[in-house]
This record gives sequence, C-alpha cells and structure tokens, in this order.
Amino acid sequence: MRPTGTAHLPLHSGKAPPWLFNRMVKLAKEILILLVEDYSSEEVLRRFADPFWFQALGCLLGFDWHSSGVTTTVTGAVKEALRGLASELRLFVAGGKGKTSRRTPQEVKEAGEKMGFDPAPIIYASRMAAKVDTAALQDGYQLYHHVIIFTPQGHWVVVQQGMNTATGYARRYHWLSDGLSSFVEEPHKAICAMAKGKALNMVAQESNRLRMGVVELVKEYSPDRLEREIKRLQELDMPTRHTILLKDIRVERLRKGLIEAYQRAPSHFQALLEVPGLGPKTLRALALTAEVLYGTPLSFRDPARFAFAHGGKDGHPYPVDKGLYDTTIEMLRQAVRRARLSPVEKERAQRRLEVL
Repeated sequence: MRPTGTAHLPLHSGKAPPWLFNRMVKLAKEILILLVEDYSSEEVLRRFADPFWFQALGCLLGFDWHSSGVTTTVTGAVKEALRGLASELRLFVAGGKGKTSRRTPQEVKEAGEKMGFDPAPIIYASRMAAKVDTAALQDGYQLYHHVIIFTPQGHWVVVQQGMNTATGYARRYHWLSDGLSSFVEEPHKAICAMAKGKALNMVAQESNRLRMGVVELVKEYSPDRLEREIKRLQELDMPTRHTILLKDIRVERLRKGLIEAYQRAPSHFQALLEVPGLGPKTLRALALTAEVLYGTPLSFRDPARFAFAHGGKDGHPYPVDKGLYDTTIEMLRQAVRRARLSPVEKERAQRRLEVL
C-alpha cells in the first residue's frame, strides 16, 4: 500500500470532445491488453502508480499534456475500455469524479461478487488513501476525484486528485498496494509538482511523536476537557509559522468527532484516522493542541517534489491528427491479434511472409 507520487497540474475547463474520447477508449483498450499479456495485471498497476508514466499515457492518448483534466479523462477512458474485458484481464476500475467517486465501495463489492474475492481490504485501502490525503496531509487541495484500479488478488492502485481554486492548480496523488505496511508515515515516495507551499503534514517522519501525542489526547482527555483546552489555547499567541491557527477553528463543531474518537480509544494514529466524522478540522485542532501540551513538533513540510504522440485536444503542441490516431489503434489491435496466435498459426503466417 504505497503512494508513489503526486502531480501538480493547472486547472482547465472543458472536456474531451466525443470524437477524441471514443478514440482514447479504443487506444487505451489495446494498450491495456498488450500490457497485461506481455507483462501482468500487477505491472499495469505499477505503471499507473508512476505519475510520469501516467502523464505520458495522457499525452499518448492525445489529451492535454499538463491540464488537470488528464486525470479524470484518462481514468475515465480506462474505465470505459475495461467494460466487458475486466474479468478476462483480471483488472477492475471503481470510482471517478465527484458523485461517481462515492460509488467506489459499491463498485468494488460488485467486482468481488462477480469474481469471488473479499472486497473489504480494497474498500479499506480506498477509504484510507482518501482520508490521508484529506485529513492527515492538509496541503490546500480538496479531493474531488478518486479512482481505484485493482485485481482479484488484492493488488491495487489509487489515482486521486484535489483542487485548489485559490491557486488555480490541481494535485494528483498516486498510491500503490505493493511494499507499504503503513498509511501514516512518509507514504509519498515521489511527488511531482510545479509549486510547493506549506502543508500540515501529519504523515511526515518527523511527525511521529505528534501522531502519538494526538492519539494520547483523544484517549486521555474527555471531549469536555479537550474543548476547554482548545478554547484556552485559542487565547494564546500561537507561533507565526502556523499557516492555520487555532483561532480559526470553531470548537463546538468538533464535538461529534471528539466524542467518537474518545469512545473508540484508538491505539495508534491509523486507527484514529478510521474514526467516522473525524475530519481535517478536528485533526488539525488535535495536532495544534498536542504540540502545545506535549511539545510534539508539527511538520509543515509539503511532500510535493512530466511527449506527445498524437497532439493535444487544445491544439498544443499541435491539433490531434485523427488519421494517425486511428492508424495507431489499428496497429495495436493487429499486434494484439498476432500476440494471441497459436504457435501453429504463427508458423503459417511466417511461411506466408516468406512466400511474399
């Protein structure tokens, strides 16, 4: 369960025209078939977890090389391309943009029922990836797109995107199931971004003591006592380095999350993140309070750290060449057919070529 990177993209309006999206679906279908047959379904996941490869795929499909729409359109084309093929390739897609993202658990369940595997671990991974990038890493981007691609064996990749309307940029987060035992310490291995700022980073390595302090707070302090402490601290002059102050928090709105956390008495930070109703504001208040009461340092380190084949929908670097695009689709389709020939059929085809 390893997040592997983040891309930082300018927000663009509009969407792919039908003539382009239909071609994107056809080309994505042939690419996926080739990748699975030449490598494996797990290799497809590893590639989607690489923000550079994902961006290159968007360019190959003829979308836009740097806009936020790359994320939603490419994953949408992949989801459409796998309709009717998911069982054969053992590769499923759930989620999408806006309201569609909320159907992720149900879509995972449906795949589980169809293929006979337990969907619970994949649903959990989906929820935790979203919770971490919403609450534990507060970098100013509001998630609005979430997709998980997974196999019946339990391997998965998450591609989700957040929006910052103030800066006019979106940030894409990639997660991969291979090689990670924890969601809550340095989960982002590589981040691609055009700009960095300050972020309340509770998954930083240097936030380890803070994470333990926050857990102790919700276990040892009753909600009433915590409310009193937060209100008392709001009257203090907090350090100027805090980009978000306690005085900006309305304590009365935190009570439901504090009560739920206190009753559950989580033993570690990841369990705390699982608490329903514990959102970014509650977690931020707990982090700032723990810093003052326990002296546990906060990290404000932003973890953020991209090729055209067919042109782009906006005409950059040149308009999409429809004829070239259709030729590429047909070439890949023929390649797939050749790859699926039996040894006898391949030998016959070779003899025909020798005659020519």
